[in-house]
Amino acid sequence: MKRLILLIVALLACVGRLALHADSLAQIHTPLGDLLLQLYDADKPATVGNFQRYITNGLYRDSIVQRWEPGFVIQGGGYWITNRNTTNAFFSTVVSFGNITNEFNVGRTFSNTYGTIAMARVSGETNSANSQWFINLTNNAFLDSVDGGFTVFGTTLLGTNVLNQFNDVSTNGIIWYVDLSTIGYPDLATLPVLTNQLATWADIFPNFVYTDFSLPAWPRVTAQVNADGTRLLSWNSLSNFVNHVDFTTNLAVPWQTLVSTNGVGGTMQFLDTNAPAAGQFYRVRVQ
Repeated sequence: MKRLILLIVALLACVGRLALHADSLAQIHTPLGDLLLQLYDADKPATVGNFQRYITNGLYRDSIVQRWEPGFVIQGGGYWITNRNTTNAFFSTVVSFGNITNEFNVGRTFSNTYGTIAMARVSGETNSANSQWFINLTNNAFLDSVDGGFTVFGTTLLGTNVLNQFNDVSTNGIIWYVDLSTIGYPDLATLPVLTNQLATWADIFPNFVYTDFSLPAWPRVTAQVNADGTRLLSWNSLSNFVNHVDFTTNLAVPWQTLVSTNGVGGTMQFLDTNAPAAGQFYRVRVQ
């Protein structure tokens, strides 16, 4: 299983902090599991800022994966469901903030490889990206040379098991698709759903692959050193992932796990009652 050390903070006699990341995070909550993305703020500032604007304004809330092509991409950011989880649910289009300038050649250049996220746009129109994004399900490097290149602005850090479900069509049994292109939705010919038992619209709406977004911070540990020598550890956790707090007394020796717990998306705490007086190093590792 893929593991990632998100941030290490050194703790000696007093609390210290070491900021290691300039890029930000985005989390996509889906019924198939969660994806954690690293966004390339420093290299693609306009694209990342545009993406974050949709999230912070709630425009990706109750949004759906609207296009599924195994071995190619999944795409979203175009539709959301009004009155989700009610009998009055219906399609709504995501309100656009307007087109942005293509940043493929701004900063470092990132290829459209497996797990990367890029902006979708109108065919033949380089500067036409606005709200819609796609995640590459394979190495789509040919997109780097189409109409000035499709701008990759982030990559999947955790959750490739979710992406793999969109590729595993031979034994899938989890994701099907419906074609709504013949009833007024020309761009919804490959709309993924979570059941093949669809008799009415009421069956369809609960079974979309919903994509609810959030912007978590990089986890970091702080500690309150108590009079008795214990340390109250606090860290901002990532929801729906296992958060491990590891420790070592010397960075040259192996790390040991102090506690493993499911993240809740907010601040979590643990009291380390065995911390030596000489000091200890801690880190948060997310699985």
